[in-house]
Amino acid sequence: MQKKIVLLGSGELGKELVIALQRLGQYVIAVDSYEGAPAMQVAHEHEVINMLDGAALDAVIAKHKPDLIVPEIEAIRTERFYDYEKQGITVVPSAKAANFTMNRKAIRDLASKELGLRTAGYLYATTLEEFKKAVGVIGIPCVVKPLMSSSGKGQSVIKTEQDVEKSWNYAMEGSRGDYKEVIVEEFIKFNSEITLLTVTQKKGDTLFCPPIGHRQERGDYQESWQPCAISATDLKDAQDMAAKVTKALSGAGLWGVEFFLTDSGIYFSELSPRPHDTGMVTLAGTQNLSEFELHARAITGLPIPEITLERNGASAVVLASSEGKNPTYTGIEEVLTHTLTDVRIFNKPTTRPYRRMAVVLTHDTLASNINEVKQKAIDLAKHIKVTAH
Repeated sequence: MQKKIVLLGSGELGKELVIALQRLGQYVIAVDSYEGAPAMQVAHEHEVINMLDGAALDAVIAKHKPDLIVPEIEAIRTERFYDYEKQGITVVPSAKAANFTMNRKAIRDLASKELGLRTAGYLYATTLEEFKKAVGVIGIPCVVKPLMSSSGKGQSVIKTEQDVEKSWNYAMEGSRGDYKEVIVEEFIKFNSEITLLTVTQKKGDTLFCPPIGHRQERGDYQESWQPCAISATDLKDAQDMAAKVTKALSGAGLWGVEFFLTDSGIYFSELSPRPHDTGMVTLAGTQNLSEFELHARAITGLPIPEITLERNGASAVVLASSEGKNPTYTGIEEVLTHTLTDVRIFNKPTTRPYRRMAVVLTHDTLASNINEVKQKAIDLAKHIKVTAH
């Protein structure tokens, strides 16, 4: 049952996925744009290419002839995936899913117009003039995002008229490749954001993990906790929406589906067809299977009988503050003197401001106070300092 798997994108999420796949006897080739990426350190083989170069991507696939192609990031020439599927290679979860979710226009139109999911109001713009008109229609405050970007790049909130051109320029800078279009979204006054990890199987029912709460800054998550507070009605609505959109996109795997919780109910926000950064909290043992183990099983066709909540847990990120190479870390020993605590260093070879370099994990029993578990992770993460050389 061993599969040859090409992993496109080799960050910290990919690293944990490779470990989970290897424990199931799979063979993994890790691909990224730089040498020494985290997943390369644990994979059987690796390749360094620009994944936005279609010819380079074709060459890697032709060389390794994988059974599965597993994207871990958005910055890939994903339109090539349709041809790989025609060659008999399984793209995870599907070429359609990878292409739609990489493009905010495709996924938002699918969710809102085709599936009728509840979303924020939105308009698109390809020029500054169109952008100003869209902002006028949607109203201030509003949220601006490039249609193609990753890790929160180019995202901003327009709070005053003075922010309009600045947000447009920032979105253009954060756009992927030569694709220059933005989405202007209604600002939803939400009480919290959640990630509903959803698992679609080759054989078997669609399963849902206990909901994960999270907080973001600059478009990137800062801490996450599981489970999070949500009413039974809102959770059912979220599960229904997640089931609809993952079915429409097709394929087997774990999806990170994001929602806004508001006084008037649930709003669909975004989804990723792969393990989600907020799902790193599952490394704290909150579930019987982590999000990486779930993805590994789902994409290789292995059964997942159930997903159970085992304990309360939280994760908090450790960020770099400057640009450099060969980072070192202080404070780990102090953090690990605390019980029910763990640290994962990602071993990225370079740093830049706000780059995620490690995560602190805390847990306690289901009877514990989740806010206290979360605050412990946040406080302990502050003790770890990253020094670049």
